[in-house]
Amino acid sequence: MDKKINAVLFACERNAVRSPMAEAFLKHFHGHSIYVDSCGVKDGEIDPFAAEVMREIGLDLSRHKSKTFDDLDDGFFDLVITLSPEAQHRAVEMTRNDAVELEYWATADATAELGSREQRLQAYRAVRDAIREKILARFPFLGGIAS
Repeated sequence: MDKKINAVLFACERNAVRSPMAEAFLKHFHGHSIYVDSCGVKDGEIDPFAAEVMREIGLDLSRHKSKTFDDLDDGFFDLVITLSPEAQHRAVEMTRNDAVELEYWATADATAELGSREQRLQAYRAVRDAIREKILARFPFLGGIAS
């Protein structure tokens, strides 16, 4: 990471699973040293399974307020990370004329998992853990133990 990143936006389809998880992880690991927000292409509400698997590791999504790209103030982000193809297309449009770094992290859609409650939770845990790994790789944790 050559340029200091001061503000990061995570984006996915509905701002209900992937992008809120990513936002929560980056805030957890870096506190207020990086401004972090998240949004979706469409309106959504926090997914109860996402909230549950994050709660399992001590992160609370209950106060997360989902928003869309249209709800954002004018772009002041240094980096936009998209977690779904729909969000990538929208972010390319949004950042076309801005000096913003754009990254696409292909991330599974846990909401597509069908099956028992436990099978669905396992899919959400897999997404949670994959996002955590990507966050720690992109934004190395500098102190203590990364829980």
